[in-house]
Amino acid sequence: MTPPEERFDELRGRIAENDAAIVAAVNLRLRLVAELWRLKEELGAPRLDPERERRLRTALREANEGPLSPEGVDRLVAELLELTKRELGGPG
Repeated sequence: MTPPEERFDELRGRIAENDAAIVAAVNLRLRLVAELWRLKEELGAPRLDPERERRLRTALREANEGPLSPEGVDRLVAELLELTKRELGGPG
């Protein structure tokens, strides 16, 4: 059996790795959205697509296996979308 102190350190390390992976995933998302927005500009399409955002929320709620609540998924998606707009200079 692993002593509690070692398990504590192990969990903290795994949490730190997970946090770094989240930051990397958000940065990748920002790069992809920036590329998509450039393409949309070339095509004359609007940057924002409320229907796509709705489908994204629905898909992520359905994919969620918990313990994050459906409300938590909605809040996470809302913040991610707002963060994307702030970071890339999109309409608020």
